[in-house]
Amino acid sequence: MFSSLLKRTTFLNKLNKSSGFNRNYFKQSTLTRSDALSRHVETEDNNEHTPFDFTQENLVKVEKILAKYPKQYRQSALIPLLDLAQRQNGGWISLRAMDKVAHICGIAPMTAYEVASFYTMFNRTKIGENFVQVCTTTPCMLRGSGEIIKTCKSHLGIQVGETTPDNKFTLVEVECLGACVNAPMMCINDDFYEDLTPASTINLLDQIKNNKPTKIGPQTHRKAAEGPQGKTTLLEPPVGPTCRDDL
Repeated sequence: MFSSLLKRTTFLNKLNKSSGFNRNYFKQSTLTRSDALSRHVETEDNNEHTPFDFTQENLVKVEKILAKYPKQYRQSALIPLLDLAQRQNGGWISLRAMDKVAHICGIAPMTAYEVASFYTMFNRTKIGENFVQVCTTTPCMLRGSGEIIKTCKSHLGIQVGETTPDNKFTLVEVECLGACVNAPMMCINDDFYEDLTPASTINLLDQIKNNKPTKIGPQTHRKAAEGPQGKTTLLEPPVGPTCRDDL
């Protein structure tokens, strides 16, 4: 079966070349270790001897987070505490930070490692000051996210997965961020920037690089998720039904 498939794809490739097309119907993926995303890689600033502890200010936040859960379910605070540790640590979470959170939650360190390696919101290697996440899922792709990625790479002088020499930006591609109606879009740290064009993308990156305020949300005239023609319905204040006076 594989032999017949190979013959067919080889034939199609030859047919394409003779017709002036360059499409390849038969490709082989790059060999990648199955544990490449989950295994820990020790570095000078991320190993079992790298110190980590919450600041006094964040220890107060730790207690507030733990207070939301019954004492016998302290492990329920794992994800918010990992997020707090990551924010304190400059946008990434170290091995010792995960150990600290596991100790606070009263769970095995491996449980914290499993959660941190499963959710893409956690970065287990250093990132730049501004974490640029460009959505390339279907709606954004159809609306031009490929050009946004190209613009970011060209303007920042880095490839996807790299950090600029001044440590200002790290660029990555991500899956859907839930703003499809405002595609194409990207998330930088905690802020969404939507309805992007190559020009508006360059403008945003320059503003952030120069520590200038940015316009969060749509980079066009529209407000939130209104259609491109503006608001066309519900133009008057809603009337009734009203609540009773005693409520």
